[in-house]
Amino acid sequence: MTQKLTPGTAAMLVIPPMLWAGNAVVGRLVHELISPIALNFIRWVLAFGVLLPLAHGVLRKDSPLWPHWRRYALLGLLGIGLYNAFQYMALQTSTPINVTLVGSSMPVWMLAVGSLFFGVRVTQRQLLGALLSICGVLLVLSRGEWAQLLAFRLVPGDLFMMLATISWAFYSWLLSRTTEPTRIRGDWAAFLMAQMVFGLAWSGSFAGVEWATGHFHATWGWPLVAALVFIAVGPAVLAYRFWGVGVQRAGPAVAGFFVNLTPLFAGILSAAFLGETPQLFHGVAFALIVGGIVVSSRKA
Repeated sequence: MTQKLTPGTAAMLVIPPMLWAGNAVVGRLVHELISPIALNFIRWVLAFGVLLPLAHGVLRKDSPLWPHWRRYALLGLLGIGLYNAFQYMALQTSTPINVTLVGSSMPVWMLAVGSLFFGVRVTQRQLLGALLSICGVLLVLSRGEWAQLLAFRLVPGDLFMMLATISWAFYSWLLSRTTEPTRIRGDWAAFLMAQMVFGLAWSGSFAGVEWATGHFHATWGWPLVAALVFIAVGPAVLAYRFWGVGVQRAGPAVAGFFVNLTPLFAGILSAAFLGETPQLFHGVAFALIVGGIVVSSRKA
């Protein structure tokens, strides 16, 4: 059953794609300054430092985290260790349009994972909403010229992005399954810290493999430092905070449609920072994406 989408919940779910669009823009700006796995690991090290004063109690021996460590280890793997690492890896061999096209399949994966692994029935409204939303994303990516999509070709990076999207779908559904005590679930900082403890272990292990294979590199300077601070505070801490609340309120199936706002916000940020003038198709795409969200979230 779909759940009612309130204005407050919608606002919660709009903020993460806005920050994630910023993450994509900034990540692209520094992709020559730092290797992808190192970027992901250092990002979460900084985010850990930001969150530590708010949630240091989670690390104590008597913390309610430890009886549920397997759940948090899985959440940390999917949401912190894998998703952004796969995304940064995808951008090494795939073009931004390919990566975003693959990422636009998020609503489909949300519905598929929910149906196959969590016993959630997919409704006709959700399927229609998915179609409308994806059409909006394709309109943005084609810049109003559908012929541009004919140049789409799969490369290894597209597979990485698909794995990232599937990882995030599982992560979001697991967020909606409450098993931990209210002490952690009711405290957003503690809940994110519980995931981050294990996520750091996963991403650190992946960074170690990157180092050992000779692919690690970083060119330090103010551009890279500023980028790391932004992606650690905004897309990491704040976006995960709002996404977690939004998923719990609206459900993963409805929340999945909001991810398709990311390329739209990316287009707006490109217009703001790269001087590209917004076009009519941006408005049409926005209407399609929002229409998909509204249709999929309405009760039958």
